Amino acid sequence: MRRIISVLMENAPGALSRVVGLFSQRGYNIESLTVAPTEDATLSRLTLTTIGDDHKIEQITKHLNKLIDVVKLVDLTEGAHIERELMLIKVKAVGGQREEIKRCVDIFRGQIVDVTPSVYIVQVAGTSDKLDAFVQAVGDSAILEVVRTGVSGIARGEKILSL
Repeated sequence: MRRIISVLMENAPGALSRVVGLFSQRGYNIESLTVAPTEDATLSRLTLTTIGDDHKIEQITKHLNKLIDVVKLVDLTEGAHIERELMLIKVKAVGGQREEIKRCVDIFRGQIVDVTPSVYIVQVAGTSDKLDAFVQAVGDSAILEVVRTGVSGIARGEKILSL
């Protein structure tokens, strides 16, 4: 089962390395990872997605809580949450393909952010499933390059991850 874990951690040298090292040492895989400073410059918020059953996720959270750099963490998939991922995709766009890709971008509420005579660069934001669906809709033959940010997530409602 796919899980999204959000971690509030010290914004210090080596902190991210220790979190990633924990996953490596224990044989856990990180599907995606995003990290950036919060409104408090001493803290960073890390969002990672991983796959595992309840026992494996419990082990991961216990190990993360033991790290000195980790201030607080929450498994966002346990409750209602919002998740988004950003993708930039470079596609071939020549002849009749241009209009077809433009329609696809409109359907997925994306944006064409760069245009050349033969290439579009498209920005699409949404859930990972939405981005996967866009890639499938465009088709492998048109895709030149794909860059994805990884998942960012936040709990819905009053629940917050802070000190």
